[in-house]
Parts: sequence; structure tokens; C-alpha cells
Amino acid sequence: MGDSLEAALVSFGSGLIFVSLISAFKKDVRAGFTDIFKAVKDKSLSSWRLGAGVLGASFVAMQTHVVPIAGVALFTVASLAGQAAISLWVDHTGLMGSGKNLVTIRRVLAAVITVLAVIVSAWDRFSMSDFSILAILLAIFAGGLVGVQRALNGQINFYSKRSFATSQLNFITGTSFLLLLLIIRSIFTDHSIMNFTTGPWWMFIGGSIGVVYIAFSAAAVQQLGVLDFTLFSVGGMLVGSLLIDLVAPTAGTVISWYLIAGILITYLGVIANGQTRRSRR
Repeated sequence: MGDSLEAALVSFGSGLIFVSLISAFKKDVRAGFTDIFKAVKDKSLSSWRLGAGVLGASFVAMQTHVVPIAGVALFTVASLAGQAAISLWVDHTGLMGSGKNLVTIRRVLAAVITVLAVIVSAWDRFSMSDFSILAILLAIFAGGLVGVQRALNGQINFYSKRSFATSQLNFITGTSFLLLLLIIRSIFTDHSIMNFTTGPWWMFIGGSIGVVYIAFSAAAVQQLGVLDFTLFSVGGMLVGSLLIDLVAPTAGTVISWYLIAGILITYLGVIANGQTRRSRR
């Protein structure tokens, strides 16, 4: 589409339609959505936490901007570094509302390893004229937003008891936020809000996948914690992103041994953190 805001809005808009259809046919999802606002009304849940979808929308907007520059795999590794780093803070402060987790040496080591993986993944690109360190920093920052979003969704899900209700709230706030940004941009620039370009049919699938992902992650982080969920989910994300770069690469994407080595190093972080969980048992 050539525009990160418009691409993010298409993703969130299609996801909102999908989750709204689920809600229309499932009474328990509608009840769970209502329970969220009941919790806010009786002050069990802080109203600012309902803005979790804004963080997700910001992540998607940054993702659609960075991926054409850095490729899917490198963006994934960099964003995972941001997620791992912020997840340490989220779990330690108890932001998710399920108690605080100790910051052990192994947990710190797991987060540091993922940061090291980013450096290794991009090692051969530092000297390239088209390499953008800003793109990598944006990916890391975007990952940090997702780490906080997962914590907020975990707490919202505690009251909704229905992960699809939590997902629906995310897509409502996220879509509204992106639409507001587009309106503001159209007012102060020459970008028209009606100037959406056409694209392939499959670009509308991403939002539906996001609905399912947010629903499952909101439930999973309540049991695992944000850092553990981030590191355990890394396998599918890294392999999937590498396959996308191999099968349908964006222009200029290069699959190097450094990138593959960075992915393998990220798995070491998973193993290190897994040892921490076993030692706690």
C-alpha cells in the first residue's frame, strides 16, 4: 500500500470486523465485553488500561514501516529484543496485576541474549549504505510496546474471562486510534483519508490472525507471565518470519548466515529462561 498508517488501519479494521462477527454470534463474548466496563465502573480495573489496543496499533504501524526496510526476520528479532527487555520490567513491577516476579540472573541473561541476537543478525548490514539503524531502533521500541500491551491484556482478560472479548476491545481502541491519526494527518498534510490504494485480497487476513493471536496471548500471559510467554512464543515467530523472507521477501531483503545465527542465539534465550522455570519448580 506504500503507507504504514493505512496498512495498519486495514489490518485493524479487518480484524475488528472479524472479532465483531464472533461477538455477534457468541453471547458469552458479549457478556465478557460488558464485564470489562463493569470492572472499570466499580474501580476494580483502571480505565487507562483499556488503551492496550493503542499500543498494538502503534506496533502494527511501526511494523508496516520497518519491514520493507529491514525484512520480516530482522524486524522480528529486533522487536523480540524490545519485548524481552520490557517484559523483565513488567513482570518485576507486577504491571499485569498477578504479582511480582523476581529478576533472577537467568531471566536477565535470557533478555540479554535476545539483544545480542539483534546485533548478530544485523552485523553484516552495519556497513551497508541502505542500512537504517533507526529502523532497528523502531523495531525494538515497537517490541517494548507489545510487552506492555500483553500485560494490560492479561489484566483485562482477568475480568472479561473471555479472551475474544479482550481482543474485541483491543481492536476497537486500536482502530479508533489509527483512524484518528489518519484524520489529523489529512487535516495538516496533503494526504487524503479517502486515498486508499488497492491491494491483494490476502492483505485483509492479517487482522483476523491478529484477533486470534491477541485472544490466545491474553489468556496465556496470565499463566506464564510476560517474559516467559515472549520467549516461549519466539520459536514460531522466528521460523515463520524466516520462511516469509525466503518465500516472499520484500525488496532488498538478504538472508545471511548472520541472520540465521541471530535466530539460533535467540533460541538460547528461550533455553536459559526455560531452565529458570524448571529451577523454580
